[in-house]
Amino acid sequence: MEQRQASGFDESPFRDVIEYYDATRFDYRVAWLDRENPAIHFGFYDQRAGRHTAALENTNRILAGLAGLKPRQRILDAGCGSGGSCLWLARHLQAQAVGITPVRSQVEEARRLAAKAGLDNHTTFLQADYCQAPFEENSFDCVWACESLCHAVEKSAFYREAFRLLRPGGQLVIAEYVRTRRPHGAGGEKLLLSWLNGWAIPDIDTPQEHLSHARAAGFEGTRIRDFTGQTWVSLKNLHKIARRWMWANYLLYGLGIRSRAQHGNIQGGIRQFEALNQGLWFYAAITARKPSAGSSAKRQPA
Repeated sequence: MEQRQASGFDESPFRDVIEYYDATRFDYRVAWLDRENPAIHFGFYDQRAGRHTAALENTNRILAGLAGLKPRQRILDAGCGSGGSCLWLARHLQAQAVGITPVRSQVEEARRLAAKAGLDNHTTFLQADYCQAPFEENSFDCVWACESLCHAVEKSAFYREAFRLLRPGGQLVIAEYVRTRRPHGAGGEKLLLSWLNGWAIPDIDTPQEHLSHARAAGFEGTRIRDFTGQTWVSLKNLHKIARRWMWANYLLYGLGIRSRAQHGNIQGGIRQFEALNQGLWFYAAITARKPSAGSSAKRQPA
């Protein structure tokens, strides 16, 4: 896997995302993260995963199954956070897992956790943009994006880059927040964006928009599955936690002790569930495949 060298990473286009994740590290550590799985994502609940810790790990297991991953493949975690999914993939599938994120502190934390787990020989973490990744084409067997595509301003750019990076026959797997339609009424849009913007998310796309992006990039077999039922407990739990901290958050924000990003994080935890209950969005797992070598599939206009 050849890596294209760059002179440096320009953080300026990612200022809001970097500020959000740097400012909310304490919130995630106290309210959400697990020592065994530093997962900044929601948990998938089912018969084998009925508690928070197991559900967080189960998210990785289910996404790996949807992508049909095999042992010892090379996988790009596009928006890897603190490396939780990469560590799981390396530990359970002996994968060569490469995680990229624009947040430098997350890269440093992921490298530390990988070394502590003895998985640094199976993982690589870089500060990079998943819409312009520093890798040659056909470098990966799978591109994995767990609740990270949402941060892209132009979702179509991610699909094009994922297609470029995948080997022929490679798999794309995404866990993503998906809006049910565009537009909602004025009140619905206001509620939806009050959640998204609090989490440094510019907007989320509809199922039709995702399908169009994937088709235009050249993917085949794109499928969008509604996983709201599996994540509902996790979404509700975050809502409860955020409501529990709401008044302290307002007080500390008013006193200047908590930042705008920290304040928005708590508000977002409340608004996401309110927006879900109003039918403004759903939680989806998206899979697609890059055609195998020699396939007649061609990129289609969006």
